[in-house]
Amino acid sequence: MPRPIWSGAISFGLVTIPIKVVPATENHSISFRLVHLEDMGRVRYRKVCELDGKQLSDDEIVKGYEVSKDTLIPVTDEDLAEMPLPTAKAIDIVAFVPAETIDPVRIGDSYYLEADGQVSAKPYKLLRQALERSAKVAVAKFALRGRERLGLLRVKEDALVLHSMHWPDEVRSPAELAPPPVEIEESEVEGAITLMDAMGEEDISHYTDHYREALEEVIAAKAEGKQPAPAVATEPAGQVVDLMAALNASVAQARESRGEREHAAVHEMPKPKKTAKKTTAKKATAKKTTTKKTTAKKATARRNPRAS
Repeated sequence: MPRPIWSGAISFGLVTIPIKVVPATENHSISFRLVHLEDMGRVRYRKVCELDGKQLSDDEIVKGYEVSKDTLIPVTDEDLAEMPLPTAKAIDIVAFVPAETIDPVRIGDSYYLEADGQVSAKPYKLLRQALERSAKVAVAKFALRGRERLGLLRVKEDALVLHSMHWPDEVRSPAELAPPPVEIEESEVEGAITLMDAMGEEDISHYTDHYREALEEVIAAKAEGKQPAPAVATEPAGQVVDLMAALNASVAQARESRGEREHAAVHEMPKPKKTAKKTTAKKATAKKTTTKKTTAKKATARRNPRAS
């Protein structure tokens, strides 16, 4: 488990739970160094003062806020640590809400909350069980890395998890991104749902980062003095002309790809309904036939009054 990045306490009402904040995720991205291609020498960044040209160490550097073009105000770590914030050393729970009311777009980084000492064991377990039984999550405020944040507490197995959240004014409205109004057939919606059933999975733990795997192969080949294998070009998807045909083909492809692992319980693809049109056409034809027969009878009656 990685080292804690913050310690303090969870606070709700008069209950206080000492905790340590531990990163809940890991970054497995491959990192690179900047080098001079000609001689493979390292390219380094140096922190140099633009006024006297002196290279500076980290303890000589502080944050500065630009209040005007030529005026900077220094802000030290001590200034930030001594700000009169109630959330400086506490995760202050302000509300409990149903989990489904939280927009996933607002959720950011994730952290595990580790109980800090025996004194926190009982209130920690109390909060965890209360959240589980109520099916709610806790909304909290806390300060981390130089700013106050909004957070979300929920339960994962036997631990409490803290997610940082975007403030409401930090989330852009998607209204202007919506496409222009279009008509969608009911059969097309049903076809899309059938495709969703065919692609449905309960366990997604088998997915891996293929880009990272391919990059590792490139690095291994170059380390051995070999030329990396060329990429296999994939044909770009063509423009969708027949949406139902594309849905049918997608369902067939999904079923085929999943055939070795499991048989998806799906329904047959619905076909566009044409019954109404056929019925209308039959009614129209019958009406025309009846009209012709009635007209013919009237004409015959006029020509042969005795027969009538």
